[in-house]
Amino acid sequence: MKHISKFTFSIGLVLVCFIGNAQETVTKKKDSIPVKKERYGLRVGVDLYKLSRSFYETDYRGLELVCDYRLTRRHFLAAEIGNENKTVDENQLNFTTKGTYLKVGFDYNTYENWLNMENIISVGLRYGVSSFSQTLNNYTVYNPNPYFGETPLIVSGDNYDGLTAQWVEVVAGIKAKVFNNVFVGFSFRLNRMLSQKLPNNFDNLYIPGFNRTYNGDYGVGFNYTISYFIPLYKTTVKAKVKKVEISKKDKKN
Repeated sequence: MKHISKFTFSIGLVLVCFIGNAQETVTKKKDSIPVKKERYGLRVGVDLYKLSRSFYETDYRGLELVCDYRLTRRHFLAAEIGNENKTVDENQLNFTTKGTYLKVGFDYNTYENWLNMENIISVGLRYGVSSFSQTLNNYTVYNPNPYFGETPLIVSGDNYDGLTAQWVEVVAGIKAKVFNNVFVGFSFRLNRMLSQKLPNNFDNLYIPGFNRTYNGDYGVGFNYTISYFIPLYKTTVKAKVKKVEISKKDKKN
């Protein structure tokens, strides 16, 4: 009986040690933080807003291509290139503007993604430049006394080539991943003119890329994009280590 008791005690001790080691292994596995990797690459797309306007507006034709490249976890290089052809018909004049533009700058992602999410809520800045022409189709001279007869419509056809403009944009936007590598997004822009070449006896009332001018210096913009992400490489995100502050009383103890 003594031998059986000793054998049983030994088996029990071995099982307790085995269970203890197993629990320690499980605990270590639970406490271990999975390695997080983030993708870096190029995203290219098109502005659906300008593209759709070309179908339902008879006086507008436009196309804008967009792209961005991820530099760091939060910083992106960004660019847009496009062309526009728009006819504006107002009470006293009708004119057509057509030309191309380029915008370059950066975006900063303010959103902290969970796990493998890649959504973006960003603010950014752009420098824009445009080369375009204006055609004054027709106009009427302002008549302060309409009672004496209407002012006849004057067909002009004057063309002003070689016009340019430069501006800066403050951008706020969102991009969300809807499918694997496919993103949709939109952005709002506030533009401030830096310089422009004005035609003789006319004004730049609409500038490709800048949109309608207000007071000659300010403009607003909007785009709605769909884009595809081309992954180039991945980087490992280092886990943040929380620093625990030890009070002086705890140190003494």
